[in-house]
Amino acid sequence: QVQVVESGGGLVQSGGSLRLSCAASRTAVSINVMGFYRQTPGKQREFVAGIRSDGRTDYADSVKGRFTISRDNALKTVWLQMNSLNTEDTAKYYCYAREVVTTFGDTNFEVWGQGTLVTVSA
Repeated sequence: QVQVVESGGGLVQSGGSLRLSCAASRTAVSINVMGFYRQTPGKQREFVAGIRSDGRTDYADSVKGRFTISRDNALKTVWLQMNSLNTEDTAKYYCYAREVVTTFGDTNFEVWGQGTLVTVSA
């Protein structure tokens, strides 16, 4: 019913920046929390950053001070500005939306995107 789609991944040199975007489909009326996880092969998916509809943010310790998450509630879109990237940030980044009220009148607890690949070269 609701989809979220990421964009903005790519290849960047160490020390560089990238900006990820994630937009929810028009069937989303409101979304409580949006954010990003990331995963590398053979490892569990790990939390990166999240932002509530009231603007409160949360970050993994590994990205604090380097990544900034923001959102536009009207556009149902979240952005992740990633600065000072290093090789350990290489991963597939997944967007999530939590507690999504839909145009159908129900609530999706959690929706995930397909992921976008971020590769940081040394």
